[in-house]
Amino acid sequence: MQIKLSQKERMLLEDGKKQEDLCVKKYQGYAAKVQDVQLKNLLTEIAQDEQHHYDMINQMLQGMEPNMAHSGGTTTLPTDNTLQQVSGNVNDQILLEDLLSTEKYVSGFYDTTVFEAANPKVRQAVQHIQTEEQNHGEKLFNYMNSHGMYNVK
Repeated sequence: MQIKLSQKERMLLEDGKKQEDLCVKKYQGYAAKVQDVQLKNLLTEIAQDEQHHYDMINQMLQGMEPNMAHSGGTTTLPTDNTLQQVSGNVNDQILLEDLLSTEKYVSGFYDTTVFEAANPKVRQAVQHIQTEEQNHGEKLFNYMNSHGMYNVK
């Protein structure tokens, strides 16, 4: 099914495509740098999700209805406050803080895009992406919290 984009939708999707490209590069690059294998797997999984978001946006920019199905993995992280210290986690923490900030920004960007989308298919796809971005933020937070990198007071 073909979708027609407004000028504003096209502009926002082009911006989203750039953000997703940056996210893919960050997650892939950081996955190569972190020390913890569990974290490396998590970042690799999220990089694949971000690539899927990039592909969805590309499909919409080409006038196609996006394929929202994605067969990405699901890394389960502890959600309790049991500290699982990893040696050398200071560098990992800096990378994670950057990624969490990125997810906060991207989620906010998609919030605006949802309200600006006139096409229901675009709005639905962007809401889907935003939900996944929020889930990424939750996974990063849970990892950080369980490893003593983000303490909730």
